[in-house]
Amino acid sequence: MTHRLFMLDVPENTPIAAVARDAPGVEVDKLGPYFVIASEDPVTIDRRATGARHAVWYSCVGGLDGCRIAQWDKDALRLERR
Repeated sequence: MTHRLFMLDVPENTPIAAVARDAPGVEVDKLGPYFVIASEDPVTIDRRATGARHAVWYSCVGGLDGCRIAQWDKDALRLERR
């Protein structure tokens, strides 16, 4: 079962989607005004690799489908299946 994270498609979030796209087994598409980050496996996005400032980092998640946030701190955002 694929799980998905929805993130508003704004310039501030583009680097986060780009880092996610480079992770193995992760697909990044668009649906309306959102990036959709999808994977069958757990996903970890390293904050430092994205260059996102803390305010952007902690406001990037717009919604979840089939997963939960297992880690969301200054280092990484990690998604796991429910």
